[in-house]
Amino acid sequence: MAESPASMAVAAPAPAKVSYDGCPGCGMERRKESSKGVPYKELLFVGVTTFASSLPITSLFPFLYFMIRDLHVAHREEDIGFYAGFLGASYMIGRGFASIFWGMVADRIGRKPVIAFSLFSVVIFNTLFGLSVKYWVAIATRLLLGALNGLLAPIKAYSIEVCRAEQQALGLSIVSTAWGMGVIIGPAIGGYLAQPVKQYPHLFHEKSAFGRFPYLLPCLCISLLAALAFISCAWLPETLHKHKGLETSVETAEGSTTQENTESPKKSLFKNWPLMSSIITYCVFSLHDTAHSEIFSLWTVSNRKYGGLSFSSKDVGQVLAVAGASLLVYQLFVYRWVDRILGPIRSTRIAAALSIPIIAAYPFMTHLSGVKLGVALYIAAMIKSMLALWLCALFKYSSLRILIFEYVDQITRATGISLLQNNAVPQEQRGAANGIATTAMSLFKAVAPAGAGIIFSWAQKRQHAAFFPGDQMVFLLLNLTEVIGLILTFKPFLAVPQQYK
Repeated sequence: MAESPASMAVAAPAPAKVSYDGCPGCGMERRKESSKGVPYKELLFVGVTTFASSLPITSLFPFLYFMIRDLHVAHREEDIGFYAGFLGASYMIGRGFASIFWGMVADRIGRKPVIAFSLFSVVIFNTLFGLSVKYWVAIATRLLLGALNGLLAPIKAYSIEVCRAEQQALGLSIVSTAWGMGVIIGPAIGGYLAQPVKQYPHLFHEKSAFGRFPYLLPCLCISLLAALAFISCAWLPETLHKHKGLETSVETAEGSTTQENTESPKKSLFKNWPLMSSIITYCVFSLHDTAHSEIFSLWTVSNRKYGGLSFSSKDVGQVLAVAGASLLVYQLFVYRWVDRILGPIRSTRIAAALSIPIIAAYPFMTHLSGVKLGVALYIAAMIKSMLALWLCALFKYSSLRILIFEYVDQITRATGISLLQNNAVPQEQRGAANGIATTAMSLFKAVAPAGAGIIFSWAQKRQHAAFFPGDQMVFLLLNLTEVIGLILTFKPFLAVPQQYK
């Protein structure tokens, strides 16, 4: 009796996996097969490297206003926000245009060279940014820092490739957590260490290098950490498969742990409306969050006569650090219960609605002072950060996770998105896929601070306008963006997957 096709398929042997001597990727595969434990050394490197790379992104926000003022590029105090917006956007502009390139380079020559070069670029250009005495120099160094720091795409691929299949979520969670910690601690470093002669006159002399370059110290500390991570690259194993010109040495009957098989053609992603509607909605919220970060820093340090709070860079760094730390605690211990009770769609809508009155209250805090102001501002900043986490819930569960990994400054629950993205492509395309995701995020986040700076500068010139004078107009426009995002979470625009309805 002839065997059925089904029984023949069951009896068919697994495809052979071929290993090559001298191939770093095959060497890593053999190491993973022989060792069942967690690769602590590699994951420690991933965490330290990601942390060092993320620090420069947000470290300048607490002192950005003062730096523009000291560079004497703004003719009037009201114009500081205009120039600050472009300086804040320059890093993301550079990274947006170069991320795909670095992803492709990582797929061609390996993860290790790109990671090492990215860390080296942080050491050089972040230090040069601290030494900037001209506005165009500051813009150029931040632009080059973003363009040459192509670490994010290869480090996500690397975190997948050093782990066994059951450990890959852990690897990517290290990237997400380290990135989140970097953008939390970055503002604290910038706020506490900027202008050290003014903040710590008993430790730093006015005629010292830190007196001439008041923003060098925070940049130097970050560059030092990046230099240590760069040195550690010497002990970093490569994970990319390089088989050209190598002889086969080992054959086994086991299937490869890396994804080599191509899938059958599928419907175009651009015709997938659940995916596209999620991307558009997500982009609106991303624009809002990034613009809010820029405006909050400018508003708190601007003079009270222009509707600001007259904070120092140290005060701003402290507020941002406390808000970020509270977000981390909320995410680890509270958010899972909120998500379980409300669900992703409902929690997203509630978060957007609750953000509106909080932002609307900001311009009226100028009437407070002392303890009342501190309590109100800290509570508002912490709640706003927590609500940003709720807003991410929608995109964690939607079909957007097929395509894109979002490392929103305060969010670390995007591990599942990045895991699916990295496993959806062969190893030789992982770097490029992560590069595309990084490019999309970077370009959108580059528009937000530049636009926010322009609007903030314009608003400070209309302090006596009859319709929403001064900073009230800024926060009104922020709330309008939030309202648009809220509307987009409803039908018929947002197409929600059936299992989440």
